[in-house]
Order: sequence, then structure tokens, then C-alpha cells
Amino acid sequence: MVLSACPKTVRVWLKRDSGQYWPSVYHTMPAPCSCMSFNPETRRLSVGMDNGAISEFIVSEDYNKLTPARTYQAHQGRVTVVLFVLEMEWILSTAQDKTFTWHCSESGQQLGSHRTTAWVSGLQFDVETRHAFVGDQSGQVTILKLEQDTCSLVTTLKGHTGSVTALCWDPVQRVLFSGSSDHSIIMWDIGGQKGTAIELQGHREKVQGLCYAPHTRQLISCGADGGIVVWNMDVTREETPEWLDSDSCQKCEQPFFWNFKQMWDSKKIGLRQHHCRKCGQAVCGKCSSKRSTIPLMGFEFEVRVCDSCHESITDEERAPTATFHDSKHSIVYMHYEPTRGYLLTSGSDKVIKLWDMTPVVS
Repeated sequence: MVLSACPKTVRVWLKRDSGQYWPSVYHTMPAPCSCMSFNPETRRLSVGMDNGAISEFIVSEDYNKLTPARTYQAHQGRVTVVLFVLEMEWILSTAQDKTFTWHCSESGQQLGSHRTTAWVSGLQFDVETRHAFVGDQSGQVTILKLEQDTCSLVTTLKGHTGSVTALCWDPVQRVLFSGSSDHSIIMWDIGGQKGTAIELQGHREKVQGLCYAPHTRQLISCGADGGIVVWNMDVTREETPEWLDSDSCQKCEQPFFWNFKQMWDSKKIGLRQHHCRKCGQAVCGKCSSKRSTIPLMGFEFEVRVCDSCHESITDEERAPTATFHDSKHSIVYMHYEPTRGYLLTSGSDKVIKLWDMTPVVS
């Protein structure tokens, strides 16, 4: 069974005896659909719309009927994320009106709301701690502690230079993954409480979706570049170093172009500043002419390193920790079903593809 939302319809697709998927039933919505969430235990389907409302349906056991259950007037703008939390009987939602709200799914009443600094594009929830992870267009992830009708700020995670486009939470290892329009993924070690952040670089364009396979400790990411990347997270990874500041190359001591005094004293033209991705030192182009992959630091593509670091990196350290697959379309949404090993991708070409990931997620 596959659920899809077209501009103004919600459709259920069933696999026929021929092996192909055909629409079983569809429901026309009052406004264009913007997001959806399905809970298989309760068969509850929540659909967010451009008008700020969230419509709830119950899907029949044979998937041939959608029964309207309730409509929440949750927001004043386009709903960006909707999430049903069975353990709390809560409906969490965010929208372009820069609000995060949570409703009681039993009574339909709004329990609380929180104003965000930018409109939210990613949302995850941890049942054990009642922490909501809210990623927004400013590039930061805000962690909120939810109570029945109030919330409090826990902390803010800042590491992306672009907007947060996807979030994924692993409640077992207590790790949060965030994808961004800056093409990067950051793994935040929430459970370790040490502020550890591991960067993963494996996409040429913005990251559009993240899913996690807990039984194999593999992260699946997709991007607008059409790439599907499967990351092995069962390895000891290293944090990327902070970039150091310097007025001259920390290898050959040649001045950078803004260091007028040293340029005048040495009678030399200033050089452009670069940084080694392995040690973080400020270096000139001549002292960082080499490129290398550093998979344990998350760099699956070749990046700039200084000459001394290039010599120190062994062939074993260059061994990839991710596999790359071409989806043949620019992905805008993805969903992974770990029990069957199926990955669903939806592209900007309006094509839905279903992938068997068992050969690579194992």
C-alpha cells in the first residue's frame, strides 16, 4: 500500500496481482495538500494543507475507504510538517506562519503553541523526554520540552549555513540527524550531552530527506541531485576541526591579501586564504594543492587538505563509509519502511518510485 497526496487529492495505491500499483480510492481536499503522516497502528492519516488546516482520516483495513475523522484549524499559513504521536495522543504541526502547535487527537483541542524565528521545515519528537526537535529556514534546530499545555526552550543547535530541510531522530542511540540546503548532514549526539557534531558530506545539492535503519545503524539520505546515499553509522567518526584564523599561511608563513603590514615588510603580494579540512589550519593554495577523501570525517568527496595532512592519510582511512545510488529523478520526499526494507521516493517529476533496499541496507 502506498499513500500519496496530489495538489487537491489524497490517494491510496494498492499492489495488484500483476505487480503494478493502481489507485484504490481517493479523496478530494478543500485545499492543496502540503504534507501528510500515517500511523499504521491506528490507521490514522493526517494531511496538512496550504490553508493551514489539518484533516484527519481513518483508513479501512482493506485500504479501500477513507473515513473523515476530524479537521484541526491549526495554522494561518501552509502546513509544512504534521506528526502524530500515539503515546501522547498528540498531533504536532508546523507551518509557514512561524508557529509550532500541538493538539489533543482525542478532543481536537489545541494544547499549546510556540512562535519560531523562521518557518519550520523539519520536525521530530522524542517520547521518552518529550523533546521536540524543530528545524527551520534559518539553519538552526531548536529543542523544546513539551508539557501538556506549555513548552520551554532546552537549547539551540547551530551548524548549518543553509536552511534545515530534513530531520531524523534515533531514540535508541539518542542521535539527531539534520539535513540542509547547504548540501550537508550533521549528526548531533544528543544523548552524549557533550555537544558532539559529526558532519557528513555526500550530496551535490540540497538534502531533501533522511531515514534511519536502527537494526543496521545505517542512515539513508536523498537529495535534489537525485542521489540516494546509504551511510554506515556503525563506525567511529571524527568531528571536523574548527577553522583557525591567521593573517598568514600557517605552513609557509606567506601573508594573506589583507595583511598589508607583512606584505609591505616582505615586499610580497598577499595570497588567498584556504583551510585544510583535516587539521583546520589556514593555508595558501600552494600549501594545499592536494585533494583527498576523508570518510571518517564525513567527506566522501575529495576536499582540500594541506600537503602534510595529505601524506598522513592512509589508504585504509580513504576507504568509503557510504554507498551511492542514482534515483534518476530529483527527489523531494522519501520514506523508509524498515520491516520490509522498502524505500519510497517522490520526485519533482511527479513520479513515485518504490525501491527494495535490502541488498544495501543489511
